Amino acid sequence: MSSIRHTLRVFSLLALLTGTASAQTSYPMLMSLKPTAAAIGGATEHELLSRASMYGFTTVIVSGTGVTGEVLTPMEPGKDGKEPKLESIKLRFTVAADALPGVRDFRLLGPTGASTIGQLVVAQDPVIHEQKDNDVLEKAQNVTLPATLCGTIEKAEDVDYFRFSISQPTTLQFHCRAMRLEDRIHDLQAHVDPLITVRSATGSVVAAADNTYAADPLLSCPLDRPGEYVLEVRDSRYQGNVHWTYSVEANDRPFIKTVHPVAVAAGAPRKMELVGLGLPAGTLVEQAIPSGLADGPHPLRPVLNGKPTNPVTVLVESLPLADETSDNNTATTASPLTIPSTVCGRMETAADVDVFAFEAKKGESLSFEVIARRLDSGLDPLLAIVNEKGQRLQESDDIRTGPRGSQDAWIENWAAPADGKYFVELRDLHLRGGAEFVYALRATRPQPYFDLFLDTDKTQIPPGGAGVLFVRAFRKNGFDGEIALAMEGLPEGITATPGRILAGKPVDGCIILEAAKDRPIVGREITVTGRGQIKLPHGSTREFVATAHPMQEIYMPGGGRSHYWVDQHIVASAPSSDVLEVKLSTDHVELAPGGSAKVDVEIVRAPEFKQNVTLDVLFQHLSQKFGDTLPPGVTIDAKKSSTLLTSGATKGHLMLVAAKDAAPVEKQLCSVMANVSINFVMKATTSSKPFYISVTAAK
Repeated sequence: MSSIRHTLRVFSLLALLTGTASAQTSYPMLMSLKPTAAAIGGATEHELLSRASMYGFTTVIVSGTGVTGEVLTPMEPGKDGKEPKLESIKLRFTVAADALPGVRDFRLLGPTGASTIGQLVVAQDPVIHEQKDNDVLEKAQNVTLPATLCGTIEKAEDVDYFRFSISQPTTLQFHCRAMRLEDRIHDLQAHVDPLITVRSATGSVVAAADNTYAADPLLSCPLDRPGEYVLEVRDSRYQGNVHWTYSVEANDRPFIKTVHPVAVAAGAPRKMELVGLGLPAGTLVEQAIPSGLADGPHPLRPVLNGKPTNPVTVLVESLPLADETSDNNTATTASPLTIPSTVCGRMETAADVDVFAFEAKKGESLSFEVIARRLDSGLDPLLAIVNEKGQRLQESDDIRTGPRGSQDAWIENWAAPADGKYFVELRDLHLRGGAEFVYALRATRPQPYFDLFLDTDKTQIPPGGAGVLFVRAFRKNGFDGEIALAMEGLPEGITATPGRILAGKPVDGCIILEAAKDRPIVGREITVTGRGQIKLPHGSTREFVATAHPMQEIYMPGGGRSHYWVDQHIVASAPSSDVLEVKLSTDHVELAPGGSAKVDVEIVRAPEFKQNVTLDVLFQHLSQKFGDTLPPGVTIDAKKSSTLLTSGATKGHLMLVAAKDAAPVEKQLCSVMANVSINFVMKATTSSKPFYISVTAAK
């Protein structure tokens, strides 16, 4: 008990210091959609649940094309004239006949800006939502297949049953999406672990599946006898949660898991083997590849017997493509590896090892990247470079791609220790193999470059005020230059002041966004890019442009803050805001090395908003910095600053200090933020208008 009391005291102290009481207003945090799927070629109604009210949210934004949404719930005040707290509303999604099946991001737009991300499954078959009393076998819900069966594992020991019939022997495929639909939900810390089972009419087990795509199961079930059967859906631990929704696509069509080869060239036809369930091994198709696709993973919908299948993920590649040679399991039979190129291969059998041979000069830098798990391959690659003596010189298992990890492997910027012949050796970490263990091996001569990531999936701006968007760079292969930021796609009435990521070690930059006072609710998907000069051999340079990847902030168990990939970043005005404006005593501070400067800050609060507000120039959580645009050597003197505004206070100040060895910087764009805590992780942030910090040269 003493340890529990100590933990509570720690969190109480953190709440006092950071102002973590619930904000007066919060954008909706979408939690679940019921049913979680909508059928192609129709319009269906859904219930959307959230944390924080969705009152006044009348616009639905859906990623991709072919799907639109609308809010059906009337936005009317209650009988007492007050705004109702709408944590459940009705939506209608309309899906075009040519819409691509799969998962879409969606969100709402309303008085507090953009909501967090929700997810919708676009399904090929009719959608059937569970009945409330299908929790025992005797009350199994009667359904007709093919169908997409949707439900919720809403409580502990909840089990959902669906009864179906077949008139002749067949093989059915059951593809469950559940856990994967929860990765982008901000505040759902415990995730479902679904288990599906096909039973006979009397309850005996015919077949079952657990983990295929992470925790989500995929089941191919041969049924030899006509008659009735039952599909059972539950959590494998018998746990439950009102937001644990699922969809199970049940049909007798082939389910394509991947293709071989898995890399394609844009605009060129590719002969490939379809790998999956419900089709003969070695099924080949000649697949047209759309032109104009950028390098990287893309969904592809193969055509089999004149009909499109479910989409799979392929790698679009502009490098020369090659395929592994047969029987390349040893150094003596190694496939030749041309650099640069992308080689497609597969671990055909258990314990298979693929070996590729190449020549390198002493000091020559090379990179070898395996793309497999990012393409939904079954392969968990282990990559190694081996010399002619059989010595393993370098090895790679799991990697990080920006803020998140991947089970793929990547040896980047390897330098050959001597002239000679070397081998790239690739196998599955667990020595597994089979038709679905495909990969693309990219071999290149590395050049300096950078990747960019947006810290959040949305930027909220009060009309007449400002918001801030942070961009983080991951520098690669020695790139240390400056990165100039830019933004495209802004809605009318919102302007941007792009900043830069300074040369050297800094990794963060920002963009300040300002909204006109007469634009009450407006929002749009934007694109952020960064430009830098890449140094080439012999002293020449070329411009490199990277597009930033949006990330959704995630509330981790224990109070940590993490990120997950999303498809969009939305910039939106937010007329209902707790802090309307952040005013500074100056918009430009010049610091001499060893000097300091005070910046007075005044906030404009919304009427009746008296709760805590914290001031900061760093975007941070639990001392971890997620956005730091200060020039190197410049810090905030916390003891001489007044950053916690309590009980309706509106004035504070920041003390900026430059180290004695701070390097000169001219007008680095920064943001002074006023933060209101929505929960322990998420903050509603209002920014100052553009604020610049310069460091003068030492005298």
